[in-house]
Amino acid sequence: PYVVWMGINIFLFVYFFLLYDSSDRFLYTRHLLGSALSWARAPAAVLNFNCMLILLPVCRNLLSLIRGSFMCCGRSLRKQLDKNLTFHKLVAYMIALMTAVHTIAHLLNVEWLNNSRHGVYDELSTTLSELGDEQNTSYLNPIRSTTTTPTMFVFTSIAGLTGVVITLALVLIVTSSMEVIRRNYFEVFWYTHHLFIVFFAGLVFHGAGRIVRGQVTTDPPHNTSYCKDIPDEWGQDPSCPIPQFAGGFPQTWMFVIGPMVIYLFERLLRFIRYIQKVTYRKIVIRPSKVLELQLVKNGFKMEVGQYIFINCPAISPLEWHPFTLTSAPEEDFFSVHIRSAGDWTQKLITMHHCGGSVFNVKPLMGVDGPFGTASEDVFDYEVSMLVGAGIGVTPFASILKSVWYKFKDSNPKLRTRKIYFYWLCRETHSFEWFADLLQGLEKEMEERGMGNFLTYKLYLTGWDQSHAAHVMVHFDEDTDVITGLKQKTHYGRPNWDKEFEEVRKDNPTSVVGTFLCGPEALAKTLEKKCVKYSNVDPRKTKFYFNKENF
Repeated sequence: PYVVWMGINIFLFVYFFLLYDSSDRFLYTRHLLGSALSWARAPAAVLNFNCMLILLPVCRNLLSLIRGSFMCCGRSLRKQLDKNLTFHKLVAYMIALMTAVHTIAHLLNVEWLNNSRHGVYDELSTTLSELGDEQNTSYLNPIRSTTTTPTMFVFTSIAGLTGVVITLALVLIVTSSMEVIRRNYFEVFWYTHHLFIVFFAGLVFHGAGRIVRGQVTTDPPHNTSYCKDIPDEWGQDPSCPIPQFAGGFPQTWMFVIGPMVIYLFERLLRFIRYIQKVTYRKIVIRPSKVLELQLVKNGFKMEVGQYIFINCPAISPLEWHPFTLTSAPEEDFFSVHIRSAGDWTQKLITMHHCGGSVFNVKPLMGVDGPFGTASEDVFDYEVSMLVGAGIGVTPFASILKSVWYKFKDSNPKLRTRKIYFYWLCRETHSFEWFADLLQGLEKEMEERGMGNFLTYKLYLTGWDQSHAAHVMVHFDEDTDVITGLKQKTHYGRPNWDKEFEEVRKDNPTSVVGTFLCGPEALAKTLEKKCVKYSNVDPRKTKFYFNKENF
C-alpha cells in the first residue's frame, strides 16, 4: 500500500508539473511566473490527494467495520489496517512537505506578479499585467493596482488569507505531534490537533479566489506562438485578438467533502456512544499506581485484544484516551488497567482513590468503542508468541483470560494449541496485579493435563543489590519469590535469538503469530527476528509480526 500511495503521489506531481510547464493554455502565465507556476500547482495536486486521505485512517469505527468484513480474507490485508496511524503520519508528512513547496513557490509568484504590474520586466509582461483594466478584457495578473504591495495582496485576497490560516494551523498541528510533546504534554497535542477543523475550512475556500489563471479559447482564436512577440498589436491584428483568461474551477472541496462527511458520521457515532450510560461494577487500586476499572454498558460487545477510548468530563469534557481492554469476551463486564503516565491519568486515579480508600461518589465516564487491533487475530494462529512490556501486557490479559474460559467451557473452536508469553517489567510491583491470572491458568492447565499449552517467562529488567540478595535466600523454594508462580522470574532481557530458535525447533511446521504491545525499539527487534527465523519453505515454520497501534 505504501508503494502504491507513493506511486500515485509521484504520478500526480510529475503529471501536473509537466501540464503547467508545457501547456499552451498557460504560456502567458508562465511568462509572468516562470517555473514557479509548475512548482506551485504540482504540489497542490498532491495536497488534494493527501488531504482526501488524512482523515480516513483515524475513522476508527470505519476501520473496525472494514476489518470485520475482511475476517475471511488474508491476514496481510488486515495487518495493513493495523498500521493506520503509521499511514496517517506518512500522509501528514507529505502534506507538510507539499505545503512548504506550494507556499514558497506562491510567495515567489506574488513577488513576480507585483514586479510585472509595476513594469519592471519586458513589454509582454507589462501588457499582460494591464489586461483587465479596460472593458471587454479579462485579467491575468491578480494584482490589480500598482499601489498593492505583496504583503497587502497576501492578507487581502481569499487565496492569500486562507493560505496563511491553513499554514499556521498545519505548523501547530505538526509541531505539537512530535513524540516529546505527545508523551509529556498530551493535552497540548490533543487540543492543537483539533485545528484540523480550521485547516479543512480554509482548504475548502482556498481555491475560490482563482488567482492562477489560464488562457481561454476566443473567436477568432489568439495565436500565442505568433502574438507573444507583438503585444502592441493585440486587438488590431486579426490573428491577435486580445487574449481572455479565467481561473480554474476550485477542486479541493470535491476531494475532501467525502472524507469530511465520513468523519462527521464518525464523530456523531462517538457522541451517541458517549451519552450512553456507563456504570461501575468494581474499582480496584493495584500496586504501582495501577487503577483497575470494571465497567458495564448496555449492548457492549468485545473481542480479545480490543481497546476503548475513555472520557472523564470531570477532568476534561473533550479529552479521550485509549486503553486496552483487559477483560475477556466471556465476562459480563469490561475492564481496563490504567497506569499513572501523565496529568490526565494521575487525576483519574486520584479521583478514584484517596488515602487508600475509594470515593463513594464515582465520576461519570464516557466510553467509545471497542475497536479492533492486531491482537484480535491471536486465535487465528496455531502457535502464538505474546510479548508485553510494562503496562503493555494489558491486551494479553484479555487473551489469556479468554483462553482460560475456553478451556473451562471446553470450547471446540479453539484453534490455538500453544502460547508463548513474555512479559518485561522494570519493577517487581508491576507483576503483582497479573500474577493471580497466571496462577489460575497454571492450575487450570495442570488439572486438564495441558501444562505445555502455555509457556510464560517473566523478565525483571531493573533490580538492586538488596533485591538480588533476597532472591538468593529463597532460590530453592518451589514458587517464585516475586510472583508466587512456579515459573521463576528471569533477570535482565530475553535473548530473542535463543527464544525464536526454541519456538522454531518445537514447532517445525507451524505458522507462528508474534504479537507485541510495547516500545518501538522492541518492535524493530522482533520484526527482524520474525524475518530471520522464518523458513523459505512454506511447509516449515513461518513467523508473522503484529504490533498494537493506537
